[in-house]
Amino acid sequence: NKNNYSVSDTSFKPQKFIACVSGDESAQKTIKLFGESVTVVAGQNVKGVSEADVVLLCTKPQIAKTILTDVGMAEALENKLIISILAGVSIFQLKEWVPTSSKIIRAMPNTPCMIQEGMTVISCPTNINADDRAFAMWVFSTLGRVRVLDEKHLDTVTGLSGSGPAFACVVLESLADGGVMMGLPRDVALELAAQALQGAARMVLKTGQHPAEIKDSVTTPAGCTIAGLLTMEDGKIRSTLARAVQEAANVASTLGK
Repeated sequence: NKNNYSVSDTSFKPQKFIACVSGDESAQKTIKLFGESVTVVAGQNVKGVSEADVVLLCTKPQIAKTILTDVGMAEALENKLIISILAGVSIFQLKEWVPTSSKIIRAMPNTPCMIQEGMTVISCPTNINADDRAFAMWVFSTLGRVRVLDEKHLDTVTGLSGSGPAFACVVLESLADGGVMMGLPRDVALELAAQALQGAARMVLKTGQHPAEIKDSVTTPAGCTIAGLLTMEDGKIRSTLARAVQEAANVASTLGK
């Protein structure tokens, strides 16, 4: 469902931000990026977690267990909300590594969150109260769109929404290559291709039209667009892209194992 949380709503805003990093190099990068607005803790995960009320877990899936089962971490996580963005790591798995009093929300954001054009899907178990759910939705609504889905969908979300920007960039680059082949300067071709994709996507989101409607509105009889579309169909582009999502989703389901 579309969220109703405003980015300007300060009622959810934490009073303090703590970033737990692995070493001094990461600490310096984080300090340079965020300045004094974030307290940086290097190599002291338990210390950072013990001072927090909400823990955003964004490690690599393969090392999540090591971090969560570190000496003293269980005590630090008692009665706290954990929001995990780990691909392929289920809530059931996370529950095995944290105290029973910990509350877990799983989220899958994507890279366009970096420019506030992200898509995040969150999954909340039945024991999550309305305030914690609202807070999680607010956090990710500051970065773009948010939906709530059952956890069974999150591997597919990872394959479509998480990997999707990479797939879209291949399409974008290919369209730009076509422009270059026909004589456009590279920078112009990239700008035109990027704006075409962005424009088409925003038309779908803003108007609610099916993509086929928008496609058909551009496709005049015996015109250039239908010629290009048939060439795309010759290349099996639909099944190729759909299979790309399928394969990415299948791999996502193995990341936590």
